[in-house]
Amino acid sequence: MAPVVTSVSPAQGAPAGGTSVTITGSGFTGATLVRFGPNGTNFILVSDTLITAKAPAGTGTVQVTVTAPTGTSTQNVLFTYTPPLPPAPTLSSLSPASGPTSGGNTVTLNGTNLSGATSVKFGSNPAAILTNTATQITVLAPGGSPSSVAVTVTTAGGTSNALSYTYLAAPLPVLSSLSPTSGPTSGGNTVILNGTNLAGATSVKFGSNSAAIVTNSATQVTVIAPANLGTVNVTVSTAGGTSNALTYTYLTASVPSLSSLNPTSGPTSGGNTVTLNGTNLTGATSVKFGSNPATIVTNTATQVTVTAPAGSPSSVGVTVTTAGGTSNPLPYFYLAAPTVSDLSTHLGPATGGNTVTVFGSNLTLTSAVNFGGTPATGITVVSDNQLTVTAPAGSGTVTVTVTTPGGTSTAATGNPYYTYLGAPVLTSLTPSHGSNLGGDAIVLGGSNLTYTDAVTFGGIPASFAAISDTQVVATSPGGAPGTVNVVAHTPAGNSNALPYVYDPS
Repeated sequence: MAPVVTSVSPAQGAPAGGTSVTITGSGFTGATLVRFGPNGTNFILVSDTLITAKAPAGTGTVQVTVTAPTGTSTQNVLFTYTPPLPPAPTLSSLSPASGPTSGGNTVTLNGTNLSGATSVKFGSNPAAILTNTATQITVLAPGGSPSSVAVTVTTAGGTSNALSYTYLAAPLPVLSSLSPTSGPTSGGNTVILNGTNLAGATSVKFGSNSAAIVTNSATQVTVIAPANLGTVNVTVSTAGGTSNALTYTYLTASVPSLSSLNPTSGPTSGGNTVTLNGTNLTGATSVKFGSNPATIVTNTATQVTVTAPAGSPSSVGVTVTTAGGTSNPLPYFYLAAPTVSDLSTHLGPATGGNTVTVFGSNLTLTSAVNFGGTPATGITVVSDNQLTVTAPAGSGTVTVTVTTPGGTSTAATGNPYYTYLGAPVLTSLTPSHGSNLGGDAIVLGGSNLTYTDAVTFGGIPASFAAISDTQVVATSPGGAPGTVNVVAHTPAGNSNALPYVYDPS
């Protein structure tokens, strides 16, 4: 008769195999094979009714069979492969351990075995999980009533120990920054505390010493620092509780003070030299334009020179930090560089002296206008987009640039080009006489005639066409018999005069 399997113990084990299993039944004498599903394994025949075996590797639920010379068992005795449970989660701390009854604040839970958290509860209320690692979970706290509740984490390994979290009737104040973060041991300086939920501050402490509150809003508290020594914790207390602590250092050196900057503005690219005047400036460790550090070039007790860092078009506070603390801020303006988009006119005499209108942007603080490398005179700022100048002498075609504290314009945009013209010169008229009725074609020979804009016969305008730099063809207007002067005009001025004879008709 075939073997009979009545039970296996235990009836489950790890997928990797290796679980010691006892098989009971009958007819095991002479057994040759023990299988867990399709997989055979090593076994020990203890008696006709008892076999011990090691479960092979496998998955799912499988039938355990014994094969002997009399056949193979057919009973549906099952063994289940189950993965081991992960270790139970453990919580070590919460930060913060309190918050508003409205919830919505971020709470960080630290501990071990926190991976794969399926639930975080504040009492019976679930929190929204934001991030999750093996050692840390961040959540948005749910709402609650003023009381203390147990916070737990649940994973596949089970539910953690509980830590206490307190719901406060008013929101807990939070500090984000101090300015400055240091000052004299005598106190008396103004310190600004920035953060949230700061309204109704009842106390600001520097270590154990209370500061005098000057102004108070939901996001900022201004205080007069008390006297103290060393580095202390600064906290704010409201009806919602006491805030996190930020450090403030008492320094034996005197706090630096700024009285002026020179210049008070500069280009967004930075790189210009700025002089800071004041007191207690010796040993400056940092000069900042807003949040950007400047390069310190020279430093004395009353003056610091720096190379300004780059910035965006705006006003920033410039401060100096020494061992005595951080100075008061002074405003510095980053200015966009000027641009030149067009000129009126683009042509003029080589001798200069004519008025040129410059169009562009950011022209208000113009300090110099150059034609090539030659400075113009008579600068008059009409608006931020327009100015007029007196052109200097020059030659050829040059780029007109404008310089302000924001920098110098470039030729990258617009049409900032100006061309110097030689004075027009006439050397011949062909023919040099014609009918007093006019209408004759007269060729004016000479030089610098390309930009001819007028031809007159005895002061009377003639129609004309500039053929080249050396030739203009004009149509003589009518005139009284006799001799008149022919003159050509360009943006560089009038030419010399040549005689033209009107013959009587």
